[in-house]
Amino acid sequence: MADVTGATIRLEELTKRFPGGKQPAVDRVTLEIPAGRLVVLVGPSGSGKTTTMKMINRLIEPTSGRIMIDDRDVTHLDPVKLRRKIGYAIQNSGLFPHMTVGQNIALVPKMLGWSRSRVSGRVDELLETVGLESADFRNRYPRQLSGGQQQRVGVARALAGDPPVLLMDEPFGAVDPITRGHLQDELIRIQHELHKTIVFVTHDFDEAVKLGDRIVVLREQSHIAQYDTPEAILTSPADDFVAGFVGAGAALKRLTLSRVREVEVKPFATASMRDDVATIRRAAREHGTDEVLLLDDRGRPTRWIRREEVRRGGPGLTVTAHEVGDTVTRDATLRDALDAILTEGGGKVAVTGARGEYVGVVSIETLMTSIQEMLEADREDARVHLEELEAQQNVQRFEEEERAGHVDGAHAAESDQR
Repeated sequence: MADVTGATIRLEELTKRFPGGKQPAVDRVTLEIPAGRLVVLVGPSGSGKTTTMKMINRLIEPTSGRIMIDDRDVTHLDPVKLRRKIGYAIQNSGLFPHMTVGQNIALVPKMLGWSRSRVSGRVDELLETVGLESADFRNRYPRQLSGGQQQRVGVARALAGDPPVLLMDEPFGAVDPITRGHLQDELIRIQHELHKTIVFVTHDFDEAVKLGDRIVVLREQSHIAQYDTPEAILTSPADDFVAGFVGAGAALKRLTLSRVREVEVKPFATASMRDDVATIRRAAREHGTDEVLLLDDRGRPTRWIRREEVRRGGPGLTVTAHEVGDTVTRDATLRDALDAILTEGGGKVAVTGARGEYVGVVSIETLMTSIQEMLEADREDARVHLEELEAQQNVQRFEEEERAGHVDGAHAAESDQR
């Protein structure tokens, strides 16, 4: 496991009053975020989650209270210098359109006075970290990137100065669902490598469950309704407000607590897009399947082709195959995998590595087995909980009877004395 490079954040009675407001937008929030953890602030619109996060790097100045980062009060530091030591990623990436990808990422390291060679190496390193080839992307402009690629560069820029703390304000909210899922997986992978302290704001509870080591559910004025692990919030919501925010389908949301890496990823029949008919047929025959997954020159899943389509042969071989619509990484959740399987419609989904390369498949049968095991574990937990509850009730009943016996005995003794 990599060393923790994050810092502990502690908010003490943090309050924000905006001019003209009858009530504080954030009211005396006290919260500790452990070093190296990803903590998600989630709550309804107007709960003050973004205001709370922006006070950490003082994009919004607090009215009162303290912000401690590794036991250092940063409330009165120069805010510009503070922000250079805290990464910040927002929706739509916030990249400067007149700068190249490399220039955008290099911005903060240059401000910190890094040497040219160190800055250049950092740009290459971070593009590799977020899954983009430096040679392909370094000199492009933001307008030449897809939305998902822009968000990856935005994360790279936020990490450029190697900050201990990273703030993320709904960074994936403006991209399509499939791209959003892949970006979430990428963030999970990066966090496994870097162990920064990440404060992530979202209004999407499913995203909070997928990403968070811990979740802060906020009411109005950022009053904390519950601060706990995703599993604890799903299985034991603190009150009706939290239960309502979790919403229906909590059992299905439990699939978000397990990752693809925790279930069996099986090999499958594969061939190259360049292979001839005989090679593709042989791959299907050796694996005993009716289908072959075709890979491109970089080993990335491209098309599914059925055996009867292979028999047709000729130049139209891959034209008849259908494109791979979705894949999942090992960091994807079982719910992501289930969604992808239903989208693909073939009872399975391809699993890819950090650079999109094929590593295996997850089948619907594997997921159903995992779901069944999860349900059985839930039933066992419920049975144990019920037995413990009954045991506590029996103890209480015995103590009450014993106390009643003592009282009756005392009364009898008193009557004898009379």
